[in-house]
Amino acid sequence: MAKKLVIKVTAGADAPERCSQAFTVAAVAVASGVEVSLWLTGESAWFALPGRAAEFELPHAAPLPDLLDSLLAGGKVTLCTQCAARRDITEKDVIEGVRIAGAQVFVQEALGDETQALVY
Repeated sequence: MAKKLVIKVTAGADAPERCSQAFTVAAVAVASGVEVSLWLTGESAWFALPGRAAEFELPHAAPLPDLLDSLLAGGKVTLCTQCAARRDITEKDVIEGVRIAGAQVFVQEALGDETQALVY
């Protein structure tokens, strides 16, 4: 079993089931003691902003704010640099605990020893 899980979320409200699956898998992994790094890319970039996760709804899914809170408490959450720039999101805009980093950092994390990377 991988000791670290890197998850890239490419979907937001535009593909709610895929988005919810990514956050759910990441939160379950954190709860299971796995080191998790969740990357917000594409439309999921909006969830780096305060209050935006609360706007997300999907029937029969765990509330996105709860999943995000567990990831911020027990894992690492990163907003893609280019995705942030395209949406005029800066470091001062994001939720405390969310970092902004680019592809080089993602590749470094994804290629780490005993690491599994997933893309949703």
